[in-house]
Amino acid sequence: MGGSAKIDYGIKRLRPVTPAFDMLKDESRLEGYWMLVRLGDGWASGRNKFLKRGEALFGAWHGAELAGVCGLNIDPYFEGRDHGRVRHLFVSGRHRRAGLGRTLVETVIDRARRYFTVLNTRAPPEAFGFYERLGFQRVGDEEFVTHRMVFGKGN
Repeated sequence: MGGSAKIDYGIKRLRPVTPAFDMLKDESRLEGYWMLVRLGDGWASGRNKFLKRGEALFGAWHGAELAGVCGLNIDPYFEGRDHGRVRHLFVSGRHRRAGLGRTLVETVIDRARRYFTVLNTRAPPEAFGFYERLGFQRVGDEEFVTHRMVFGKGN
């Protein structure tokens, strides 16, 4: 769906218990990505419902179609509650290259800067450039973090 046509998406909080989420989850799994399966399992078991201070799960909607998801959690790999973590970013193939991934992560960044001092992610190598263009810095010596954004005072 790339190209010059501007597509309008509605970004809102998501509960991953809808047929639209199941369709997106199936697409991700068929592409070999398991993050939405883990997201659905974590939600169903109660392990992760994105309800702790600062946490949120966002969906990007194009009409009745769920086009993408991205979450924000307290980073489970760090002590304390001042590190946030980008979680479960996935955009449907039909909606890639339209800026939707950027919009979802920017939504997470905007929320994270209100609750956390640091925002982490662990990205696959093919996504390094994407996160770096958004302002994340590469981290080379941590097992569970490839990129980090540090929020300064006044951000």
